[in-house]
Amino acid sequence: MRTLLITALLAVLATTTPAHAGGTTAHAGTAGAVRSTGRAGAGAVGEDGADVVAAGGRRGRFDVVRRGWADHVLRTGTPARAGLDPAPIAGALDRVRRFTGPDASGHPLFAGAVTLLVHDGVVAAHGPAGWAVRYADAAGTELPEGRRVPMAPDTIFDVASISKLFTSLVVMRRQELGELDLDAPVARHLPEFGVNGKSAITTRHLLTHTSGLEPWLPLWSDHPDVPSRLKAVMDVAPKNPPGSTYTYSDLNLITLGVLVHRLTGKPLDVLVREELTEPLGLRDTGYTPPAAKLDRVAATEFQAHRGLVRGQVHDENAWSLGGVAGHAGVFSTAADLAVLGQAILNGGVYRGRRVLRERTVELVLTDFNQQFPGNAHGLGFELDQRWYMGALTSPATAGHTGFTGTSLVLDPLSGSIAVLLTNRVHPSRDWGSVNPARRAVADGLARALAVRPERGGTAWTATAHLGTLTTGPLPARDGRLELEFDAFIDLDPHDRVVVQASDDGTSWRDLKTLAGYGTRRWERVRLVTGPASAFRWLYVRGDGYGGRGAYVDGVRVTDRHGVLLDAERDPGAVTAVGWRSTDR
Repeated sequence: MRTLLITALLAVLATTTPAHAGGTTAHAGTAGAVRSTGRAGAGAVGEDGADVVAAGGRRGRFDVVRRGWADHVLRTGTPARAGLDPAPIAGALDRVRRFTGPDASGHPLFAGAVTLLVHDGVVAAHGPAGWAVRYADAAGTELPEGRRVPMAPDTIFDVASISKLFTSLVVMRRQELGELDLDAPVARHLPEFGVNGKSAITTRHLLTHTSGLEPWLPLWSDHPDVPSRLKAVMDVAPKNPPGSTYTYSDLNLITLGVLVHRLTGKPLDVLVREELTEPLGLRDTGYTPPAAKLDRVAATEFQAHRGLVRGQVHDENAWSLGGVAGHAGVFSTAADLAVLGQAILNGGVYRGRRVLRERTVELVLTDFNQQFPGNAHGLGFELDQRWYMGALTSPATAGHTGFTGTSLVLDPLSGSIAVLLTNRVHPSRDWGSVNPARRAVADGLARALAVRPERGGTAWTATAHLGTLTTGPLPARDGRLELEFDAFIDLDPHDRVVVQASDDGTSWRDLKTLAGYGTRRWERVRLVTGPASAFRWLYVRGDGYGGRGAYVDGVRVTDRHGVLLDAERDPGAVTAVGWRSTDR
């Protein structure tokens, strides 16, 4: 039954049922995966070339949903070569740079960062900002500039909980090889885990954070050695019955790391190397970087018991487990994470090397947490998380973040990837949240993708809270009116556009509410009303994070006698306040 349900959900996304931009929130299906229609090509990260052009005019478009797997090897380019508007990308990179300067608190949001943006396999932006090593102590005393280490495009970062993706993919490899049943109790392979009420917890529960385990235990300080720390995880009692709640937990992934070791006889770091990093050519990705690469590693925190942490995992529990754990420990670069992301968008293959079957990638990107709204999760990736995915958010958008200030966002609907790696815990974990920067990067890429007018050369888009787009006065006639227009709606759940009618131009009555996100397509809206002297579109901005936007085009009003207003023929027939005309 579960397999049939998953197949049905994937079919929903494959057809992407239109969302009438109306009174209910519309999503592009509930499954975050796409069906395979192609293969991934061979090659390496190389120079920009004429092969950038995508089929069917999809390149650089936010309003054209991709079908099937991609077929790309990353290649160096520019926003223009990727069909993107350079201005939003430049704006995003500038915001990242400004976050490395002091704010009202007197210190920066983070010491430094590397940003990488991909569309259609083209690396449209890849740039560093700030410093990999900046501070002399935990108080934030800045080193003399000559002693600092600047960020570089190939700086290596402790990616923190992005490590969970590597663990999850290794687990899913066990499933596709028939070594593991996702719905069998974990205790079948780890009998010691089945104590204290955990006998019913399955691998699927661990992957989706629905096991009922608590978020964290202070393993590093409460237990003296690795065996006792792992035993504490095996012995812990759940806080809730499995499958009853969503609780993000490091213990889930620590357990999975132990599980794959038990199944294969190989430790997690060996499995990650053999099954992921070596086949994908991720030369700078792994656990505990070698001494030869230490000068490229971004510093993290000053910790009382460790001093400046650089080149060792920041997470104390992972450190106390020897630097290799299911929840943390991976170091990587922006370029390597982009390759991993492209392999997922390609359906599990990159440069001709397959690391996962297409069906496995579908499971990784399918939401199994629909009973826990707001906590969409595949068997590995988080899904539909606007707090860091920004305007790239859809039910299909996948990603993960890391406590050290890292994020990876994959947008299958547009074929795009956003990577932001920061060392925000250098020198202290208490200097603030990096989420504004995460959203700025995702927003910049989303806004660089075009929403092309449905008719003619321009459309109207909302720019200000309570902005209005209003038709001119209509001829006074009795009888029914029909208002037609095209709408493209991709809004934060707190935002909406209200279509209204007026009899006198002063008081307005609501006709329809346009809301939702994720369908990424224009819809023709037809409303039949009684007599009215004017219509308008009122944009209401809520207190959320925002979306790609609301667009209106092709406004037309008719009655039984004929056309009363046609804004395509007479653009002056509508007046915009807090809206603007745009060609993208």
